[in-house]
Amino acid sequence: MDKPVHKLFLLDAMALIYRAHFAFIKAPRITSKGLNTSAVFGFTNTLLEVLQKEKPTHIGVAFDTSAPTFRHVQYEAYKAQREAQPEDITVAIPLVKKLLEAMCIPILVLDGFEADDIIGTIAKEASREGFEVYMMTPDKDYGQLVEQYVHIYKPAFMGKGAEVLGVQQILDRWQIQRIDQVIDILGLMGDAVDNIPGIPGVGEKTAQKLIAEYDTIENLLEHGAEIKGKLGEKVREFGHQAILSKQLATIDIKVPVPFDAEDLTVCAPNTEKIIALFDELEFKTLRQRVLGTSAPGTVAAPAPAVKTKVAPKTGQMDLFGNPTEEIGHQPAIVSENIADPDGATYDGDAETALPVTKRTIDNTFHRYHTVDTPELVDSLVHYLSLQDAICFDTETTSLDAVDAELVGISFAYTAGEAFYIPVPADQALAQEIVERFRPVFENESIEKIGQNIKYDLLVLKNYGIDVKGKLSDTMLAHYLLQPDKRHGMDILSASYLNYEPVSITSLIGKKGVKQSTMRDVGIPEITQYAGEDADITLQLHHIFSKQLPKAQAETLFRNVEMPLVKVLADMESTGVRLNISALNEMSVVLESDIRQTESEIFEIAGQPFNISSPKQLGEILFDQMKLIAKPKKTKTGQYATGEEILSELENDHAIARKILDYRELQKLKSTYVDALPTLVSPRTGRIHTSYNQAVAATGRLSSTNPNLQNIPIRTPRGREIRKAFVPDNEDFQILSADYSQIELRIMAAFSKDESMIEAFNQGRDIHATTASKVFKVPLEEVTSDMRRKSKMVNFGIIYGISAFGLSQRLSIPRGEAAEIIKAYFEEFPAVKGYMDQVINEAREKEYVETILGRRRYVPDINSRNQTNRGYAERNAINAPIQGSAADMIKVAMINIHDFIEKEKLKSRMILQVHDELVFDAHRDEITFLKEKVDELMQNAIILPVKMETGIGIGANWLEAH
Repeated sequence: MDKPVHKLFLLDAMALIYRAHFAFIKAPRITSKGLNTSAVFGFTNTLLEVLQKEKPTHIGVAFDTSAPTFRHVQYEAYKAQREAQPEDITVAIPLVKKLLEAMCIPILVLDGFEADDIIGTIAKEASREGFEVYMMTPDKDYGQLVEQYVHIYKPAFMGKGAEVLGVQQILDRWQIQRIDQVIDILGLMGDAVDNIPGIPGVGEKTAQKLIAEYDTIENLLEHGAEIKGKLGEKVREFGHQAILSKQLATIDIKVPVPFDAEDLTVCAPNTEKIIALFDELEFKTLRQRVLGTSAPGTVAAPAPAVKTKVAPKTGQMDLFGNPTEEIGHQPAIVSENIADPDGATYDGDAETALPVTKRTIDNTFHRYHTVDTPELVDSLVHYLSLQDAICFDTETTSLDAVDAELVGISFAYTAGEAFYIPVPADQALAQEIVERFRPVFENESIEKIGQNIKYDLLVLKNYGIDVKGKLSDTMLAHYLLQPDKRHGMDILSASYLNYEPVSITSLIGKKGVKQSTMRDVGIPEITQYAGEDADITLQLHHIFSKQLPKAQAETLFRNVEMPLVKVLADMESTGVRLNISALNEMSVVLESDIRQTESEIFEIAGQPFNISSPKQLGEILFDQMKLIAKPKKTKTGQYATGEEILSELENDHAIARKILDYRELQKLKSTYVDALPTLVSPRTGRIHTSYNQAVAATGRLSSTNPNLQNIPIRTPRGREIRKAFVPDNEDFQILSADYSQIELRIMAAFSKDESMIEAFNQGRDIHATTASKVFKVPLEEVTSDMRRKSKMVNFGIIYGISAFGLSQRLSIPRGEAAEIIKAYFEEFPAVKGYMDQVINEAREKEYVETILGRRRYVPDINSRNQTNRGYAERNAINAPIQGSAADMIKVAMINIHDFIEKEKLKSRMILQVHDELVFDAHRDEITFLKEKVDELMQNAIILPVKMETGIGIGANWLEAH
């Protein structure tokens, strides 16, 4: 074979990002806005070095995803002991992807597979098609992939130049005879970083010696009895671990990713995007390297010295007549750009100026005071009452707000200063202290600021305090600004303030039985911790309050998300009563059903076995019963026995249906029936789910403890669980109100399709109407099968369903599915036009919006990678519809809550699940409540399509729904 003329570089993104991050760990690169750009800077330099020195003709960058891989399925402990990813790296990853997009370099990613699997697959395929491939990574595992035209390219590091490793270099490195023996060496050694066990005590030299003598792990184990001493004992005892480790260390080269040379061809960077990104990151020199120009209208000049200033000694504690005391060693010298996070510009070159050290409580000027006398409390209440806005935070004994007791409260209203009020364990004394602050909390003219403020509202409700006035939550503000990012205070503080807060674990230890509570922490320590929380949250609020209007998110924040906080707090505080007896009876019935189903499975199989073991189940179904000639196998070589496989078999083999039934019964019993009683609050005797506003990027609410969204309703046994949710007492009933086909109605309104709008507004069956048009038959001749298929298309279109996806869901040939979709778009051209319009606008803006302006960013919409681009296009179609449905039910909840409060009703809204609201309805108010709930839900957001609700009433949730 002639030497290839095409040169393909495949970069292992995460390995290079980590390497760059730790290269700058002692002197991180910080922008004037407080952003740590070390990892992005190092990665960019490495990338440019390759492009300029190696001049590849083709290039791609592979990323891992957060989804579990086949290795996690095979071995649950895989990578389980890895330390949490540094937050600076979490922040860097999307910036690196943004860089690659600007540089016109495709991103290679696939859920279920790691970057090395993707690189291995493409490398092998590319070499077969005449490419010379360089896998750019410092990872030793890639040695197993090396062949004549596939090399490892180890980038330059710490003064050592780049290194290219071919077959001979790998053989010499590991002292082996064949490349495939790399995996045997790795299997014996294991890998502590990835938690791959190997054989304890076997290091590299011992592994090399064993493989030199026995060739493979498998042959070694066959001759295990020959090996003497402790090494022999370990080989015999832990040989199974070596086999497992070899499987875990093997890079999969058959990943379902296509190799398309055209997609990987090197192309010119996007000048506008490079300038915008490098300006944001303050990479002035790098911009010149990439584009060959400096900033318009400027000439290169030496970077000036970093300006410094001493943080001013401001504070109100002197007004208490109390001598001031500075906490910390001394006023910290901080760079001016960090001191003003609201927009001060850095007038030097961020690449050549000295890096700014991460700020902490030890090197940043602050004044956090303990307020622990009646006189100081009175003074603090007085000064808090004079403010337009205050930030507060609670310290408690539990993360469960409903059962938590206050340990203390902190306040801040000036950046750099905060006040902490200890609250004793004695509840009578605690109530007295909290009462002193009631005039502040219930003052409607004072804005209350917090981070996850709903938790604090719930805690204060335990003390009879109803916080009033305008609310601002930094977590929710950031959620609207960056819905796909994380919103914890620590990461926000690092990202926007270059500040690392005190860790909670430094006070109470890590999670576990030995973890203490905040009640055990000394007053001086907790004053610093709690004061910092309030202070940092206040500073973040100042930043986000300027950013929300710029992102056109201020109205959504003020009129929807913040009012909803109070609604959810009331719902969570109220809770819902459970019929424990019904659940206990259900548990007994389910246990009987499980045993009966198990017996029937054993009878069909002809023997007992562990049904929950995929390995044993696969052997029974495919080795002994031989249900199919060529059964699918997992990556580990076991037979695949997942739900998809069993669903394909259930029509022809009774045992498959029985196994699916068995699994469903077990899940119902363990996850819901037996678990729900354990979630009942000992204080209230009710269950209090927690609603999460800042989790789903679409705007939908989610819930935990329990997760109400996942309570099964598709099977009779699953629906029975709702029977356990009951009204407060005999004076109440459960009222359920559910939006009917809300997403389809929103799609009709957005697309302005006259046929769909007419069908909905005239109350016709939309699925039958769709079937009539798609299958071209009169409405009265639509069969149940036609309607079923059309229903799947109607809902599938919202999620950008493909012919393949439809064929899978309906169990029909792909060709037939394609014809149905084609006929659908011919009959509803406005829908197709709307979808195309949304995608085109998303390509231009890189985000889509709901009816109330909630944004969902889709940066991959212009990706050269077909998989990423397709996923982004589906999100672009679905997010405005699903997000608008979320907007609508949130507005309805706010309006209904206001109505109940205004009318002083005894009825209460207690649950929200998907498009359904559930009420504890007083019998005397049911007619009035039903009428108003229906009206307020239908008119929450007025659209050209009529909204409909289904309302039911009953003695429990099942009966009402």
